[in-house]
Amino acid sequence: MVTKEDVLNALKTVADPHMGISIVDMGLIRDVEVDDEGNVKFKLIPTNPYCMSVMAMAFQAKEAVKSLEGVKKVEVTVEGHVMEKDINEMLKEKE
Repeated sequence: MVTKEDVLNALKTVADPHMGISIVDMGLIRDVEVDDEGNVKFKLIPTNPYCMSVMAMAFQAKEAVKSLEGVKKVEVTVEGHVMEKDINEMLKEKE
């Protein structure tokens, strides 16, 4: 079974392209949930509401978690960005 720790370790492989620091170490990941079915949810909160890299980081984060054995579905929600609605719609389309 996939654990929250597994998810966070996978997310540590995703770095902010401008800072070169993992999105976990930067504190951009919130509310990680993993259920018994292998469904994972988490929020990505960018450093500022105009962050130009948030979409790339969100897709990379989704793929990093999706690659874990036992993960069936990954739901990433971006919050605190001026284009969060559009970004979240794109993230859902890529399932």
